Order: sequence, then C-alpha cells, then structure tokens
Amino acid sequence: MKDELFNLSEHVSHPSSQRLPTRSQRGPTFEVRVPASTSNLGAGFDCFGLALRLYLTVRATVAPDAKQPWRVRASRSEGGASLPRTTDNLIFRTMSFVAARLDQKLPPVRLVMHNEIPLGQGLGSSAAAIIAGIKLCALVCDCEMSPETILAYATELEGHPDNVAPSLFGGWAVTCTTEDGSVAALKKRWPREVKILVVSPDVPLETKRARAALPQTVRHPDAVYNLQRAALFTAAMDAGAYHLVWEAMKDRLHQEHRKALIPGLAEVLAMPRLPGLLGLALSGAGPSILALVQDNFDEIGAAIASPFHQQNIATTTRLLEVDDEGMKSKYE
Repeated sequence: MKDELFNLSEHVSHPSSQRLPTRSQRGPTFEVRVPASTSNLGAGFDCFGLALRLYLTVRATVAPDAKQPWRVRASRSEGGASLPRTTDNLIFRTMSFVAARLDQKLPPVRLVMHNEIPLGQGLGSSAAAIIAGIKLCALVCDCEMSPETILAYATELEGHPDNVAPSLFGGWAVTCTTEDGSVAALKKRWPREVKILVVSPDVPLETKRARAALPQTVRHPDAVYNLQRAALFTAAMDAGAYHLVWEAMKDRLHQEHRKALIPGLAEVLAMPRLPGLLGLALSGAGPSILALVQDNFDEIGAAIASPFHQQNIATTTRLLEVDDEGMKSKYE
C-alpha cells in the first residue's frame, strides 16, 4: 500500500442532503497521534527506522445514525499535506481491512484529521496513516489489539516494517522479517544530542519508482560493505563514537541506484563533511535528504540544499528531534 498514496484535497464536501451527526447522535470519540519516520539511515536498508516529531493526528467519532460509512474534515500545517476525503483515504482503507480481519462490522465514523507530514518525501506518511487506521479500528470496534498484532498488520499493508515500527514504538527501531513472515523489532535509545536535519527537494518521486530502480541481485562485496557499516552504525551510536558515523552511513545497496532519479542527489552524497555534521543519507526512498547533526545547522542545511538550488529545485529544510513515544491514543 506504500505506493498507493493520495489524491490531495484541502476541502471537504458532503452531499447537501447529508448532515454531520448532532451531539446527541454521536458515540464515543477517540484520538490517535502518530509520528513521522525516516528509514534506512544509510546502510541499514529496510531494517533501521527512526520516529520524528512531525505528527498525523486523527480523531474518530462513532456516528451510529449516519447514512454514510464515514465523513472527514482534514487540515494540515505548513509543509504537511491534506488527506483525501474519499474512501481512497489510506486511513479508512486500513480501518476497513482490519475490521474484516477481525470479523467486525466497522461502525460509521466521523474523522477529523490534522497532518504535519509531507506526502511522498520519504518521511513515512503512509506508515503513519496505516498505524492510525489500525489503532482507530481497534478502538471504535472495542477490540483489544497487542502492539505485536498492530505491527504485523501494518507490515502486511506497508510491505516492510522499517517505517511502521518507529511510528508505532517511537525512537530508533531495528527490525527483521523472519522466515515465517513475522517481524522482530527492537527499540533502541537515540542520543538526545543528535538532531535530525531533513532537506526535502520539491521533486516528485513515487516509492514504487524508487523501488523499481534497485537491482534484483546484490554483489557479495556490496552486501559485505553494507553489513559492516550497519553494524558499525549501531556500535558507534551506542558508544557515542560519533566520529565513526560518517563512514557508517555510507551505502551501496540503494542510494547509488537512485541518484539518477533525483537531480542533485549525487552531489549531495559526495559533499565533504562539515563541522557539526555526523552523516548523510537518503531518507527512506527519497527524495528528502537526512543529516545527523549536532550544531552548525544553518550552514549544513544550506550546503545540502545548494545542489538542488543549482538545478532550480526549491527545498524545504526541517530541524527535527526524535520522537520517543510513538503512537499515542486517548478516549474523549
């Protein structure tokens, strides 16, 4: 489902004959907040993910007497994106999918959404929507659902766990898909002194296209190269040996094959290390660039944006912290 994102719409319309339920007609209201995420972190292809403090917030009110299965009001913050008001919406599709799996009838719901996560920028927008949909389905259907079950459903819908795990658990998630198809996930501590600088070029890049650019087979030296650096990254972050992160974030499995898809990416990945800059990588499938930084934020952001500006591509720069809580929900 990762490649089936949305037709954007900032406006909500309803048939003139339909009205939102009055207060007396409403059932319980639940709210879910899910963080954005970045994945790979360089060498950790399809196994490293990091939750970020950009959020998708969804309130679901059960509307027992509604004639339509759902209605929505959507808003966004600057840099985020409004979500669609039709049944193509990934949150609603996820709720319907999970209800069917649980053999439950999904009641009519009114959804109010506020999104800070940009779509199609490698920041886990689809993963956040899927996690929100699964949890809301469990809440409105009054079904107990363990984190492990949520992760299993989310991985099935997303295709791989590297974004959904940090959105669910928060922090730095290391994931592995086992031979029987289940997911092993471990949440690791992320050092507070390491911030996340994300530079997003204004170029379209569908995840499906970015995935198609990858080769079907991997050379043995390239596999060893990434294994060494993924292991080094984990050890360096745990030990606070940040001088090793620059080398540990290098990659041969995916970034090299995606350079041609994003004008300016090759120049960014080849840029020299600057004071305060620990490492650089493509955020997820791109096109955003992820930088691990400690200070000197303005100079680093400008240096990363420069190759895109030389291609007449506008950019958005965000300085973010890691979200350590993951998905949060409450009953109102």
